Amino acid sequence: MIADPVPAAAHARTILAAHEHRRPIAPLTSWDPALDLPAAYRVAEAVRGLRAARGERVVGRKIGFTNTTLWDRYGVRAPIWGYVYDTTLRARAVSAGPVALSAFVEPRIEPEIVFGLARTPEPGMDAAALIGCVAWAAAGFEIVQSLYPGWRFTAPDTVAAFGLHGLLVVGERVPIAADERSAWIGRLERFSVDLLRDGMRADRGGGRNVMGAGPLAALGHLVDVLANDPAAPPLAAHEIITTGTLTDALPLAPGEFWRARFDGLPLPDIDLALI
Repeated sequence: MIADPVPAAAHARTILAAHEHRRPIAPLTSWDPALDLPAAYRVAEAVRGLRAARGERVVGRKIGFTNTTLWDRYGVRAPIWGYVYDTTLRARAVSAGPVALSAFVEPRIEPEIVFGLARTPEPGMDAAALIGCVAWAAAGFEIVQSLYPGWRFTAPDTVAAFGLHGLLVVGERVPIAADERSAWIGRLERFSVDLLRDGMRADRGGGRNVMGAGPLAALGHLVDVLANDPAAPPLAAHEIITTGTLTDALPLAPGEFWRARFDGLPLPDIDLALI
């Protein structure tokens, strides 16, 4: 017999308390088997309401699990999404540190491509139409975290827990001029990135790791998903969208210095120091 589902508000309070006290918890699905993906997004909305009530403001979205090379490891078959808040965003020029890891539970780092929207994208847009909605691109680091010990969870657990979002660090914003849009489409699919820890390459990735076709494909996926969920607000102009990790998500330790170095994209490298 399946237990009655737990109200979204109760799960939201549990998630926020775990985050605020840096206290790992058992996956929600381990004690609420009725928590499927639609129910998890309702938890995420309840979390958003609680954070808004204490003064936090949504400034964008994060798209997770867009790197298809990692799907088998985490037992997922499609991307997820979550909110980015003014309290979880650091926008710097090139160097953005230090960041205190004590604020997170089992933190890991992900190099990502970040977009700033000039206008609202529409469902079903092709790459040319999508890039026309993007004002700028930047290199970014997302610090992701797992409130669930050992990074063991199901997809609904991750959605409920902020989409694993901890902090988004955005590097120098590079405007995408109208006459450069076509070139950007190809670059965003073909570029590569080296992820360096203390000057040594820790991993390597690239655009095609994201949805097999690059970060624009992740943006288009999110637009279509939101269009099919009447409870989720659509994207809006000026939102910041981070499109998912280009490499493996690697564990972090205080004292490390990380850099993402890009080849094939006109984006400056981004650095991050940890304390």
